[in-house]
Amino acid sequence: MELQSASPAETEVVAARLASELVLGDVVTVSGDLGAGKTTFVRGACRALGVTAPVTSPTYTIGHRYQGEPDVSHLDLYRFTAVSQAEWGDLEPYFENAVVFVEWPEAAAGGLPAVRAAVRLEHVDEQTRRIVIEGDVTFAHGADPGLRHGD
Repeated sequence: MELQSASPAETEVVAARLASELVLGDVVTVSGDLGAGKTTFVRGACRALGVTAPVTSPTYTIGHRYQGEPDVSHLDLYRFTAVSQAEWGDLEPYFENAVVFVEWPEAAAGGLPAVRAAVRLEHVDEQTRRIVIEGDVTFAHGADPGLRHGD
């Protein structure tokens, strides 16, 4: 599925729609260039999953765990070139009893648990983002008003 977002608020709406289909144990990868809206996307999903705490990029801390319904883990692998077995041991608890969002998943090189959805955000122009979602999600109720389907 491909959609276009003209604002951070619209990006959060798309994320909330995806979040409505997620269940405990699901893993969602979120890829895109710097400034494409990855953390904004995760914030929208977190809000839909009942997280009330501030949702910020975990680039320097590697991960955040938020209380929600269910709990949400937010990982950022930007600083990794690969994930060693020892590093995986540090990351593994984030995958227990949570829905997990992983920014910059390329560093895991296929070492992540099964991915339910892969999200890619791309700059169209300064304001507009293309959001491509692949995986086992349906958006059964259709796209939200105001969001444009990509070409």
